[in-house]
Amino acid sequence: MPHIFPLRVYYEDTDLAGIVYYANYLKFIERARTEYVRELGVDQSALKRDTGLVFAVRRVEADYFQPAIFDDVLTVETSVEAATGARFVMLQQVKRGETVLFSAHVTLVALNLNTGNPARIPADIRQLLLCD
Repeated sequence: MPHIFPLRVYYEDTDLAGIVYYANYLKFIERARTEYVRELGVDQSALKRDTGLVFAVRRVEADYFQPAIFDDVLTVETSVEAATGARFVMLQQVKRGETVLFSAHVTLVALNLNTGNPARIPADIRQLLLCD
């Protein structure tokens, strides 16, 4: 089952035509990923503080199908498609009802903040991502 994150389109999310500005979909999916990981029990602040490990977006492949407009009620569905030692790939879809408006494959990597180098995702977190 994918993680479901509900949201509403506010005026600030739109352009002059009342259509969601394309870059705001990236903000929507970022919020959904953060809530998904939080609900898995991963405290990203503690992870950063205790280990120096953070997650960073490495790649986004996005498709825009239909526009969302002011006051729409949307959901972001997030699921993990793959995970390796140092990265994971998520499928995220922004929907209005059952209609997919936006879809993205997002590749995230673990980074060591002290060195800036890639790092291994802790096994317990990798297991959480793969079991959900």
